[in-house]
Amino acid sequence: MNADITTAQETDQAREKRAAFKLRHARGLTTLMDERSDLRGVHALADLVDDAVRWTA
Repeated sequence: MNADITTAQETDQAREKRAAFKLRHARGLTTLMDERSDLRGVHALADLVDDAVRWTA
């Protein structure tokens, strides 16, 4: 039982770390795209993420 609790706690911590990483990455990308409008159209995935973040804001 103790191992199950530890595993569940570790899983929750890993999920929280992953969510925090995604948030930092999206924030950084959005900041970069705001500062460097010349980068628009260079990388399609970056444009997609930037647009997605703006639509959810």
